[in-house]
Amino acid sequence: MSESVIPLRREEDVLRYSRNRWWLGLTLGDILDRFADVFPDKESVVDGKVRLTGQEVREKADRFAAGLLRLGLEKGECVLLQLPNWAEYVIAYFAMQKIGVVPVILISGYKQLEVSHIARLTEAKAWVVPDVYRKIDYRSFMDEVKEKNPQLKHLISVRAQDPGPPFTASLEDLLHHEVNENDRRLIDQRRPEPFDVAHVLPSGGTTGLPKGIPRTHCDYICNVEFQHKGWEMNPGDVALIAVPVGHNLALLNVVGSMLFGFKLVLADSTRPADICNLIQSEKVTYMPAVPSLVKRIIEMEELRSFDLRSLKKIAAGGEPSTPDLIRKVHERLDSAYIVEFGMSEGLLCRTRLNDEIETICSSVGKPCCPYEEVRILDEKGNSLPINRDGELAVKGPGIFAGYLKNPEENRKSFTHDGFFRTGDQARIDERGYLKITGRIKDIIIRGGENISPAQVEDLLCAHPGVADAAVIGIPDKDLGERVCAFVRPAAGMRLDPEEIRAFMEAKGASKLLIPESFEFVDTLPMTEAGKHDKRTLRDFIKNRGMA
Repeated sequence: MSESVIPLRREEDVLRYSRNRWWLGLTLGDILDRFADVFPDKESVVDGKVRLTGQEVREKADRFAAGLLRLGLEKGECVLLQLPNWAEYVIAYFAMQKIGVVPVILISGYKQLEVSHIARLTEAKAWVVPDVYRKIDYRSFMDEVKEKNPQLKHLISVRAQDPGPPFTASLEDLLHHEVNENDRRLIDQRRPEPFDVAHVLPSGGTTGLPKGIPRTHCDYICNVEFQHKGWEMNPGDVALIAVPVGHNLALLNVVGSMLFGFKLVLADSTRPADICNLIQSEKVTYMPAVPSLVKRIIEMEELRSFDLRSLKKIAAGGEPSTPDLIRKVHERLDSAYIVEFGMSEGLLCRTRLNDEIETICSSVGKPCCPYEEVRILDEKGNSLPINRDGELAVKGPGIFAGYLKNPEENRKSFTHDGFFRTGDQARIDERGYLKITGRIKDIIIRGGENISPAQVEDLLCAHPGVADAAVIGIPDKDLGERVCAFVRPAAGMRLDPEEIRAFMEAKGASKLLIPESFEFVDTLPMTEAGKHDKRTLRDFIKNRGMA
């Protein structure tokens, strides 16, 4: 990745974070090596197919790293990593960290629209991906992605029935080769520096296609260290990851397992019964999740048939946690409930294990890292006093430095003194606890997934029969929100929701971007500024009894 497109921090901030040792000066590859040195025989990563010790994870990561070097990948180049909750994800991720290749983390549901865009943005040279996963046939759009990205030279299959063309290699074949002395010398030569970019995460952007969020080894390890340090995670813990590993919420725990030595159990199912079976059989002590998944688990009729006594901590983020859900978890599971609020850009807030239930029900806790500075800003960018609503802004050693190749967005997103404007409306109380009170940025959160209304609107308006469209989120008892599209048909056109959905799928839209409900209207209300009046649309839905 060219240094010219990597956002830069203010020099005085870099010096302060380094001098105070808030940055540890380690890389993510170092974290894996240290874990394997301390716990070589400890069961480390478990999925439905394999069980790996710390030493086995390192050996496989080294083999894959050597394989990537043999394919010609260079330090600083990007590789798309699009895998489900399989052990191969952990192996591939840490392999890249050993040699300075930058993984670009994609969720499994992304199709050609998002994959092509992110590959072009990051100039990715390779793509690690299954041939088929659940209902997605990745082979069906690989040629289209490659046509739009001629720099994408290598397609590396994982668990493919037929690893032939268009794949150029398979992870299994690359793992088959022993690491020789020359490989080890090359791996050591390519070892990244702590200030280098470790990975790129796509944003759940509010304005069109996802933005790229580059994270360095320094700032990301800072995130992980303070996320778990105050919540007493240790080598005796067993963490169940049922949220997709393509999400930052999961990745924080994948890295955390190596930094703190706890066992990682990857669940390739979100069925409540399957999750409860894993908690019971693996003696899971900790589960990061989204509230909608926790709700489905505690409302299972057969919940009492499982032995879930090992589960001591549930951390839930990605969407709001209701007081009713928090209290039911305490009653039915006898587990601590940690409310979590975070973002791929770096800010992580959590309630503490010893917080009163009223605090857990009414806040998102404090920033995990005590060295991060939080401000609440008014519309002019001035700091507000406690208990006043405004835009949440943050700066510190665990916050990213800016979006990839996007100077315009960076100018809007950062204050003159380096505070990142999150786009969330919040207030802070006299104890330093945060409460999220709304959104300034237009975004829909469906089952913990951030969806850009602007991106959905662009897809809808590409349909020849659509004159205009406005997209909002409407409440859903299971998912938090679902996507509702208000569509104004072109003159003389009659539109069918299923035909529009098929059109969007043909454009390469992932399932997330396809509205679950449609409202066809003759006119769309507008604000004085000439934008869609989405407050009026939400009131319309509410008056219809749909919210």
